[in-house]
Amino acid sequence: MNDRCEVRMSDVPVLCAACQVRQRGVCAALDPEQLSALSRTSTKKRLDMGSELIGDATVVEGYANILSGVVKLVKGLPDGREQIVGLQFASDFLGRPFQAESTVTAQAATNVVLCSFPRRSVDALINQSPQLKQGLLKQALRELDGARDWMLTLGRKTALEKVSSYLLLIASASEPAAKPHGEVIKFDLPMTRQEIADFLGLTIETVSRQLTRLRIDGVIRIVQTRHIVVDNPARLKICSGA
Repeated sequence: MNDRCEVRMSDVPVLCAACQVRQRGVCAALDPEQLSALSRTSTKKRLDMGSELIGDATVVEGYANILSGVVKLVKGLPDGREQIVGLQFASDFLGRPFQAESTVTAQAATNVVLCSFPRRSVDALINQSPQLKQGLLKQALRELDGARDWMLTLGRKTALEKVSSYLLLIASASEPAAKPHGEVIKFDLPMTRQEIADFLGLTIETVSRQLTRLRIDGVIRIVQTRHIVVDNPARLKICSGA
């Protein structure tokens, strides 16, 4: 029998036992002793929307688990132009192991809560735990698959399909257990319409028109600009071209 199936909650550090994303993140790969070692070096941080979490081309000094909120990953050009190249959500691992410098800027798209730990602590655990290495590899592969799917979205989908795909992305991250044919899904948009337009390669006017179209068709409701209610998740999935 796998020993990890016999872990008792009483063996898990108090802060880790109360963590709502532990079983969905890379920490799920750690045994109670390893969790205790990591928790002794961890710090819980709350950061406001717009805060820079990681700077591009800066030395990697630590990593973090995202406990709540949304983080946007941004790449820039020398002339100041920028592109949002990815989003990270609760339970995602923030940072790039096995690399001395970061390759993106990470910014808080919303207010975020992080569980942060020094690089040396995580690197030591990576060397000790094949399960942690596997967990990090699985997240990297998920992000790679997501990037490939997003390349298809940006390169081949219509404006309606792009906006619908974006809403599905945020919906699935907001309610991971929700099913496409399930009940109503509610969430707040973590980005402004201008940011959504940049992310999708559209104009802000086009994004607004497609949101209005989805609202008129009864697929979504828009409450106070940024709060979205998906009344028909199955219809939204069809609109996304999935």
